Amino acid sequence: MAAAALTREGGEDAFRRLFRFYRQRDASDLRGVVDFSAPGGQVFRSQLSISSVSDQDAYRAGLQPVSQWKAYGLSGYPGFIFIPNPFLPGCQRHWVKQCLKLYPEKPSVCNLDLHMAPEKTTDLWGQSKEQLRRKGSSKWEPRSLLEKLRWVTLGYHYNWDTKKYSANHHTPFPSDLAFLSEQVAAACGFRGFQAQAGILNYYHFDSSLGIHVDEAELDHSRPLLSFSFGQSSIFLLGGLKREEAPTAMFMHSGDIMVMSGFSRLLYHAVPRILPNPEGTALPSCLDQALSSELPAGSVIEHSSDEDWQVCAKYLQSSRINMTIRQVLAEGQQFPEESGTNGKGQAPSEDSHHENSKAKRHKPNSV
Repeated sequence: MAAAALTREGGEDAFRRLFRFYRQRDASDLRGVVDFSAPGGQVFRSQLSISSVSDQDAYRAGLQPVSQWKAYGLSGYPGFIFIPNPFLPGCQRHWVKQCLKLYPEKPSVCNLDLHMAPEKTTDLWGQSKEQLRRKGSSKWEPRSLLEKLRWVTLGYHYNWDTKKYSANHHTPFPSDLAFLSEQVAAACGFRGFQAQAGILNYYHFDSSLGIHVDEAELDHSRPLLSFSFGQSSIFLLGGLKREEAPTAMFMHSGDIMVMSGFSRLLYHAVPRILPNPEGTALPSCLDQALSSELPAGSVIEHSSDEDWQVCAKYLQSSRINMTIRQVLAEGQQFPEESGTNGKGQAPSEDSHHENSKAKRHKPNSV
C-alpha cells in the first residue's frame, strides 16, 4: 500500500521517491510491481508483425517463431512493448557468453579503461575465468576483473561525460547482435532497424541504475531495445517529467523491452536487482541445453561446458542487460563538433544518489 500511496502522491520528483522505496524495501514488499508472467490490470496484449520475420530468421537468431511470442503493452505508455522470454532453449547462453567473453574485448570500450592501462584490460575473460570458477559464497573474496566490469559500449561509443555519440569514436558492431536486434525490431513493426550502438550494463545485487532518459541518439523515431539475462530486476518507467510517478515492473532472464514512439523518451531507472523468483541459483531457462543441431546460418554458437561453468558462476549474483540503438537515420550524419575523450561512469554499487561523489558512479543508460 505504501508504494500505491507514493504513486498517487505525485508532485516534486515523484520518481525519486519511488526509486528510493524500491531500492530500500524488503523483497516481500513488492505487491505493486507489474508481473508480465501474470498480466492484468493496466497490462494488455500487444500485436506483433508476425509476417515481418520468417521462422527461419527467428531460429537463426535463437528465437521462437514470432507467432509463438507473447507481447504486452501498458496503458498510458504507447509504444512500450514487453516480450517475456522468446528465446529458444539454451540460446540465452550464447548472449551471456558473448557479453562476458567476446564483447568486452578491444576495440570495445569499458569502465575498466578509465583507470587501468590498456594491456591490463585485454582478455578479461582469460584473467578472470579460473578465479570465477573457484569462487565460493563469501562476499569477502577478491573480485575478478569480470566482476568489476560495469559497462561496455559497442559500435558508436557513448560518451558518458558529453552524453553524445560521435563519428570519430566508432568500432564495428557485432554482427550476431545486430541480427538479433533487427529481427526483434522487425517483429515490433520496425523493419530496416540498424543496430549502430550498444550499451551493455553489468549488475550485481548491490547495483542500481539512476533515473535518466535515452536521448543522445540523433534519430528518436527508431526504438530502444533492451535484453536481460541472469538475475531479475525492478524496472521503473515514468513520464516525460520526473514529477510523474513511474510504473514498476519485473524483468526476468530472457525478457525483452522495446521503447518506441511516445515511450522512447520517457524517464526510467533500475532501483534494484533481485534473486530470480524461482528461488534457485539460476533461472530454469538458463539450465536448458542448446539443441545439438542449429539451423543453417545461425548466429548462435554452442558454448563449451567449461565456458558455461564460468558464466553460470558469474550469473549466480549478477544480471546482464544489453540495450541496442539506432543512432542515425538513413543518410544522416553527425554535426561537426570537437573530439570526444571517451570517459565514462559505471553503475552504482554503494549509492543511488544522482549528486554522488566521484567514487559513486552510475551509467545514464539502461
